[in-house]
Amino acid sequence: MASTSRSVSASNSFDRKAAVDRVLKLMEIPGKSCEEGRVVEFIRGELLTAGYQPDQITNDEVHKESPAGGEVGNLILTLPGTLKAPRRLLMAHLDTVPLCVGSKPALKGGIVRSRDKKTALGADDRSGAAVLLTAALEIARQKLPHPPLTFFWPVQEEIGLYGARFVNLKKLGSPKLGFNWDGGSAATACIGATGAYDLAIEVEGLASHAGVHPEAGISAIAIAALAIADLQQNGWHGLIRKGTQSGTSNLGVIQGGDATNVVTACVKLRGEVRSHDPKFRKRLVKEFQEAFERAVAGVKNSSGNTGKVRFTANLKYESFQLKETEACVSSALSAISAVGLKGETRISNGGLDANWLSARGLPTVTLGSGQHDVHTVNETLQLDDYLNGCGIGLLLATGEA
Repeated sequence: MASTSRSVSASNSFDRKAAVDRVLKLMEIPGKSCEEGRVVEFIRGELLTAGYQPDQITNDEVHKESPAGGEVGNLILTLPGTLKAPRRLLMAHLDTVPLCVGSKPALKGGIVRSRDKKTALGADDRSGAAVLLTAALEIARQKLPHPPLTFFWPVQEEIGLYGARFVNLKKLGSPKLGFNWDGGSAATACIGATGAYDLAIEVEGLASHAGVHPEAGISAIAIAALAIADLQQNGWHGLIRKGTQSGTSNLGVIQGGDATNVVTACVKLRGEVRSHDPKFRKRLVKEFQEAFERAVAGVKNSSGNTGKVRFTANLKYESFQLKETEACVSSALSAISAVGLKGETRISNGGLDANWLSARGLPTVTLGSGQHDVHTVNETLQLDDYLNGCGIGLLLATGEA
């Protein structure tokens, strides 16, 4: 659990009870990817009640560009500054993984868990969303001075970072410093993350009666199995280390066949490859494609015919790494220190909304707000860590760090 040895500066004190109540309410609202509408309405209602004007609060239509569709776009609150300084962006995604639907958050001993043992908690990333909302509401309640600000709650992070990927930066007010809340300790500033490609592979064989003439068929399952074995045996599946280069890969979905007495004619697979090194990541894609092409050539029917493979790789997000001298990083570390924590930086092997914003020219550091064991039924929210995250968010929003 994070230390709370020093409090936030007096000018940035905040209502901690209200902040706790807020995050508990947010975690209870269902809102998996593409179904964030109820969460948007809750946050919008809180902002309007606090005195923000409707024309300061917008929903874009990013869901109409997203390949996943969805019921609502990103939520954006844009404020002019009372202090002269570059515009700052504070962001945290709204959606959760499906396992969080039905969460019943319960606080005990400084830790929040879901009372329903079959659900995750949803602290990823409702605690981050609550950090932003707390900062916005405290600025209005205390009439705190602040630089120009954009509060950005993107949708569809969990299924491809689509809210951040497709947002129009002009609708964000063209900020210069980005601060994202998404996972882990409030003492940690994530300054980089890996990149990834999504893989879609379709193996086409030839159907035949598996009992009468199996030799006439070309088994798509056999082709896929050979390709997977090839990748596994040659060190291209799972954790990958080749000299000084490293990455990961996974085939996570495989579908095919509908009868035991028919040689399977089609198998579809989906997977991913990740690496911080863009060139090595492209090599991983190449190794996967070549393994499937070799497998196709290695499976022939009695007439000497082979199957086919259709292979598609799409960039999911690009890797990035910020320097510790970057303005957003130094400000984040200053804020972490101001709440009494010893700040540290790290690089993530997962994707973040910060990937796309940094790639699009907005350097964005990612901070934690107390969520742990995310995407599992063991997920928790460490309350002290969350409250420190709120303090850090308010310091960054008011320009005190």
